[in-house]
Amino acid sequence: MIVKATANGLRISSRKMGLIASLVRNRTVADAEVILDHTPKKGAKQLKKLLMSAKANALNNHSAKEATLAIANIDVGPGPSMKRYRPAARGRAITFKRHSSNVTISLEAEKKQSKPKAKAKAKKETK
Repeated sequence: MIVKATANGLRISSRKMGLIASLVRNRTVADAEVILDHTPKKGAKQLKKLLMSAKANALNNHSAKEATLAIANIDVGPGPSMKRYRPAARGRAITFKRHSSNVTISLEAEKKQSKPKAKAKAKKETK
C-alpha cells in the first residue's frame, strides 16, 4: 500500500531541498527521522515535518504497520517564485526571484491484519 503527503510552496529552493531529499531516499522511516534530526540544514526540519505527516496518514487513515514503513519515493519540484526588487546603481532597480519548492513523499507499508468480526449468535427460538 502506498501513502502520500504533499507540501507546496516551501520557502526553500528546489535544488537545496533536493540535496536533503537525496539523503533519505529509499530508506525506512525510522532511519530517515534520525538522519533528518542530525542534518544542520533549514530544509531538513521542513522535510521531517512532511515525513511525520505521511507517517501519521499511514498509521491513522490506512492502518499500516509502523515497523514496515519505508520511503518509496520523494519528488521535489519548483514551486511558485516571488518577484522582488533590490536597488542598483544610477537609481535603477534589479529584479530577483525568491524560489520555493513543492515536495511529495510516498511511503510504502503493509496493512495491519484486521481482526475477524465475531459472528452473531443465532437467537434461539422459544415456544
